[in-house]
Amino acid sequence: MSNNEPKTGTIAETENFLAWKAEEPDGETTYHIELNNVTIHFFEEEWTEFLQLVRNLEG
Repeated sequence: MSNNEPKTGTIAETENFLAWKAEEPDGETTYHIELNNVTIHFFEEEWTEFLQLVRNLEG
Protein backbone atom coordinates (compact mmCIF):
# COMPACT_ATOMS: atom_id res chain seq x y z
CA MET A 1 0.00 0.00 0.00
CA SER A 2 1.39 3.44 -0.88
CA ASN A 3 1.35 6.43 1.45
CA ASN A 4 -1.45 7.95 -0.65
CA GLU A 5 -3.95 5.21 0.15
CA PRO A 6 -6.17 5.27 3.24
CA LYS A 7 -5.84 2.65 5.95
CA THR A 8 -9.27 1.05 6.31
CA GLY A 9 -10.87 -1.15 8.93
CA THR A 10 -14.26 -2.64 9.75
CA ILE A 11 -16.07 -1.18 12.79
CA ALA A 12 -19.13 -3.45 12.77
CA GLU A 13 -20.87 -5.80 10.37
CA THR A 14 -24.16 -7.64 10.11
CA GLU A 15 -25.57 -9.76 7.31
CA ASN A 16 -26.89 -6.67 5.46
CA PHE A 17 -24.89 -3.73 6.81
CA LEU A 18 -21.26 -2.71 7.18
CA ALA A 19 -19.66 0.18 9.07
CA TRP A 20 -16.02 0.95 8.37
CA LYS A 21 -13.53 3.76 8.76
CA ALA A 22 -10.66 5.09 6.71
CA GLU A 23 -7.63 6.92 8.03
CA GLU A 24 -6.86 9.23 5.14
CA PRO A 25 -3.30 10.24 4.15
CA ASP A 26 -4.05 13.86 5.15
CA GLY A 27 -4.78 12.78 8.75
CA GLU A 28 -8.58 12.96 8.48
CA THR A 29 -10.61 9.94 9.56
CA THR A 30 -13.76 9.25 7.57
CA TYR A 31 -16.55 6.83 8.44
CA HIS A 32 -18.76 4.87 6.07
CA ILE A 33 -21.96 2.86 6.39
CA GLU A 34 -22.92 0.46 3.62
CA LEU A 35 -26.64 -0.32 3.47
CA ASN A 36 -27.03 -2.85 0.68
CA ASN A 37 -26.08 -0.85 -2.43
CA VAL A 38 -25.96 2.58 -0.72
CA THR A 39 -22.91 3.96 1.08
CA ILE A 40 -23.15 6.95 3.42
CA HIS A 41 -19.92 8.85 4.09
CA PHE A 42 -19.22 10.89 7.24
CA PHE A 43 -16.44 13.15 8.42
CA GLU A 44 -15.50 12.67 12.08
CA GLU A 45 -17.78 15.45 13.41
CA GLU A 46 -20.72 14.12 11.41
CA TRP A 47 -20.02 10.57 12.61
CA THR A 48 -20.11 11.70 16.25
CA GLU A 49 -23.46 13.41 15.66
CA PHE A 50 -24.81 10.34 13.81
CA LEU A 51 -23.87 8.08 16.74
CA GLN A 52 -25.68 10.45 19.10
CA LEU A 53 -28.76 10.23 16.87
CA VAL A 54 -28.66 6.41 16.91
CA ARG A 55 -28.32 6.35 20.71
CA ASN A 56 -31.40 8.61 20.96
CA LEU A 57 -33.35 6.15 18.81
CA GLU A 58 -32.67 3.37 21.30
CA GLY A 59 -34.25 5.24 24.21
